[in-house]
Amino acid sequence: MTIFELFIIAVVLSMDAFDVAVCKGLTLRKPGIKHMAIVGAYFGIFQAGMPLLGYFMGSYFSESIKAYDHWVAFALLVLIGVKMIKERFDKEDTECRIEDKLKISDMLTLSLATSIDALAVGVTFAFLEVNILPAVLFIGVVTFILSALGVKIGSVFGAKYKSKAELAGGIILVLLGVKILLEHLGVISF
Repeated sequence: MTIFELFIIAVVLSMDAFDVAVCKGLTLRKPGIKHMAIVGAYFGIFQAGMPLLGYFMGSYFSESIKAYDHWVAFALLVLIGVKMIKERFDKEDTECRIEDKLKISDMLTLSLATSIDALAVGVTFAFLEVNILPAVLFIGVVTFILSALGVKIGSVFGAKYKSKAELAGGIILVLLGVKILLEHLGVISF
């Protein structure tokens, strides 16, 4: 996997966290650096931890499904991508809850909920034999930065571009899944 592909995956994975961070920015009275760092840290840690967990789960099973791992990687990425595209069109998902604090229980719940997709990507990383530690650190840092920026963007611009980013992220994941499948089938080579 190239650094560019990893960067795309990191950005796409962080879209849910970014969306929630934008909502946090909308609901906090005057978000500052402290708020940005707290939100970024929660989401960054979970987005790094879940693919690591998924990688270990996938490594455990990878030998038994090595013959069709590319199909699993394809299916997982396409399912995640389709889910993101579907969420783009869900009306209920576009509303931000009004609140004024970054409660630990809320942030843990939101961090876990936004990082579930990263677990599946970690399984895919195991099948693709990605060097996991640099990959998860990279994903964590990208998510931290985008989530911290999301708080600021939410306070300044609102949720105007949220659905477009989610749609683009879903399409990119589907295309990455198709690319992996086509590479393993020998149809294309990069």
